[in-house]
Amino acid sequence: MKFRRSRVIFTWLFFFSFLLIIGLSPVVAQMPQPEAMIQQARTFYDAGRFSEAVPLLQQAAVGFESQGDRLNQGMALSNLAATLGQLAQWEQAEQNINSSLSLLRSLPAGRSPSQSANPKQQRILAQTLDIQAQLQLERGRVQEALDTGKESIKLYQRLDAKDQLFQAQVNQSLVLQTLGLYPRACETLLSAFKLESLTCEVSDAGLQSLKNQSTTVQKVRAINALGNILRVLGYLERSQQVLTTSLQAAQQLGIPQIQAEVYLNLGNTARSFANQPALQTQERNKFKQTALDSYASSAQIATLKNTQIQAQLNSLSLLTDWQKWSEAEALWLTFKPQISQMASNRAGLYAQINLVQSLLKLAVHSSDATSYAQIDQILDRTDQQAQNLGDPRTQAYILLTQGRLYELQQQWSKAEKYTTKATNLASSFEYPEIAYQLLWQLGRIRKTQGNIEGAIAEYNQAVNILSSLRGDLVNVNPEVQFSFRESVEPIYRELVGLLLQEPSPSQTKLKLARQTIESLQLAELDNFFRDACADAKPQLIDEIDPTAAVIYPIVLSDRLEVILSIPGQPLRKYSTDKSQQDVKSIFQQSRNSLRRTAFPQERLPLSQQIYDWLIRPAETDLTANKIKTLAFVLDSSLPSLPMSTLYDGQQYLVQKYSIALTPGLQLLEPRPLKQVKLKALTAALSEERQGFPAIPGAELEVKQISAEISTNTILNQQFTAQALQKQIKTVSFPIIHLATHGQFSSNAAETFILTWDEQINVKQLDQLLRSRSEEKQLPIELLVLSACETASGDERAALGLAGVAIRSGARSTVGTLWQVNDESTSILISEFYRQLATSQVNKAEALRNAQLMLLQDKRFQNPFFWSPFVLVGNWQ
Repeated sequence: MKFRRSRVIFTWLFFFSFLLIIGLSPVVAQMPQPEAMIQQARTFYDAGRFSEAVPLLQQAAVGFESQGDRLNQGMALSNLAATLGQLAQWEQAEQNINSSLSLLRSLPAGRSPSQSANPKQQRILAQTLDIQAQLQLERGRVQEALDTGKESIKLYQRLDAKDQLFQAQVNQSLVLQTLGLYPRACETLLSAFKLESLTCEVSDAGLQSLKNQSTTVQKVRAINALGNILRVLGYLERSQQVLTTSLQAAQQLGIPQIQAEVYLNLGNTARSFANQPALQTQERNKFKQTALDSYASSAQIATLKNTQIQAQLNSLSLLTDWQKWSEAEALWLTFKPQISQMASNRAGLYAQINLVQSLLKLAVHSSDATSYAQIDQILDRTDQQAQNLGDPRTQAYILLTQGRLYELQQQWSKAEKYTTKATNLASSFEYPEIAYQLLWQLGRIRKTQGNIEGAIAEYNQAVNILSSLRGDLVNVNPEVQFSFRESVEPIYRELVGLLLQEPSPSQTKLKLARQTIESLQLAELDNFFRDACADAKPQLIDEIDPTAAVIYPIVLSDRLEVILSIPGQPLRKYSTDKSQQDVKSIFQQSRNSLRRTAFPQERLPLSQQIYDWLIRPAETDLTANKIKTLAFVLDSSLPSLPMSTLYDGQQYLVQKYSIALTPGLQLLEPRPLKQVKLKALTAALSEERQGFPAIPGAELEVKQISAEISTNTILNQQFTAQALQKQIKTVSFPIIHLATHGQFSSNAAETFILTWDEQINVKQLDQLLRSRSEEKQLPIELLVLSACETASGDERAALGLAGVAIRSGARSTVGTLWQVNDESTSILISEFYRQLATSQVNKAEALRNAQLMLLQDKRFQNPFFWSPFVLVGNWQ
């Protein structure tokens, strides 16, 4: 018989519940026959001989009934349900679990358990609820599983059953993951381990505690689950450390299957490392190879067939993404005969969906070992299994994938048929994570059919659903391969491309295009933080600053579009026919030309090229409307280039306008800097610390600030995370200035500032700054990070700067894109604060004047010195 199991992460929970129940001493023992049947059924279950266990459990239930022993009858029925679940006999399993619960709840105190109730009865009821939750989860009824799990947790708490309570909390954490609620899942797991963390991180002390607790199979597997959650939340280094702890403990226990499960997650974490934008090709490939090695180890030592197949599926997915087509074909041929043996539960079906996604990529590039007909056969089989399972969500995914199969074959009528059929199953209210993909697919089909307006309508609905999902985007369905760059970002860009394809689009289309690109900015920040990072409040530029224009550069696959928004004027757009690759290349070259050693002959032509794209077509309008400030909503796909360096042939842009960056007007706090006495909390780290070099000028920098405005200063050893938080909580500072090392990265976990004793990442900074009393203290008007830099090689590092700006709660943030000369920084910062304190200028003008002061100094005329300072947020 086939040895069917739930997906790895749930297998042991299901099995553990079974063991706990059948391991209890029967309440009534006059007749040994039902007991003997239970023990024999346990033996068969342990051996994976589920079909042989079923009749024994059925007879045991009848035997207990004849004895009038309803408690053990309920126990036998719940074990029978568990066994039928392993056989994918879902209807019978559900009938038996319902019968079991009905019996158990009919016993005294069964409905309202109390401390005086029979402890064995309550324990069996709790464990039966565990099995019911597992069955509900396997059939896609995830919210029901969550509610059932809560009930069992309450029972274990009343019983003070520590081991079972731990198991139920771990089980609940895994259900939360299936719902995409990873922060809550992490909190639940950490609570089970008696660890606490405001941002769901694991401290060094917490890691040691996990090592000390990793003495049982139960705990080792839970640590493995925690490592997986940390990976999804972006804490990759800590994920690797936690998983390594789990692996070492599993090796000490000497259980190959658990080791295989951990290797599987270690491979996934290595793959996540490889997907980081900042990596060089050689380092990226090293992580990919590490992932492949981990998958190979998992497949080699796994004792469960499903774990082995899952490891091979992950390897195939990675190889196709890596475009290693010949290796992928060879791997597919080795395990292709085993696919029919995969479990027909929810996890097994999603594994087959992931397989098809890999095979579709392989089919596009090679037809020797893979054909569309074979893929169609796999989908037909999984569709039938999904119908048997009674899970419309999974069935909708399968139909979505079938539609994609026919789309790739350009069989448009069939593609539309299957996609529409899936749409009827996947309501945007019940399954929004599927609905948006279906609408995107329909939009692509409409576009190919020449129905542009119909395509726009489908795309727009998809974007609206994505906006409603917000921070759940990355987590909506962890079973299916997900990439924000592949599965979400293209929808926004393709919609903008459709809206702007006419030479002179209508104002309605221009406004929708602007709204769409702002929504993309918001979605990227949500993806950066793995949650909804901020409240979006639509703002009109006219309401913020009548002398400011907003410029939206938008990179599409075949062209660069720019939307110009000037107060009181209709929107307009202009475009350049350059491919995405060409545009990004020029931006990157321009950024590289801002190094200190570059000659003007290298730098200026590149700066002028970008000026010609973004500014020159708007010059007449900007002049006619007396624009003083340019606010750029920069496309995150572009390298972090300071707009101040754009060159018109005679002047830099900063010599003509004040300049600001904003993630979008939706996230802009519209109020200007309040007319209050300026007071700053300044902190500086001038000494070498934690492997970072000294910043000799940092101490002078904060002293010069104190000459311009009132300050409280913490320096070097005093500049600890705790001291910083204490100052922020107790004193109202409208300005916080940190002269210390920091890094902006497209990975939230690697966006940090350095204190004397630790690195504070962007989420911790959020907690720290928001620890202030909102009622008693003024809001933070300005946050200045004067010695930070963008992560080397990270094209999307500007997301880190935008993330700090949003999460800090400050209305404006000044940061640096690279570290510069101490002397020039001190001069610029001092002048910036002097301008704020003594001149009637806004923050953007103050920064511009300080930059112009450096530009006029022959020692610092090179943009390397004055251009890395950028203002993000409100420029007033």
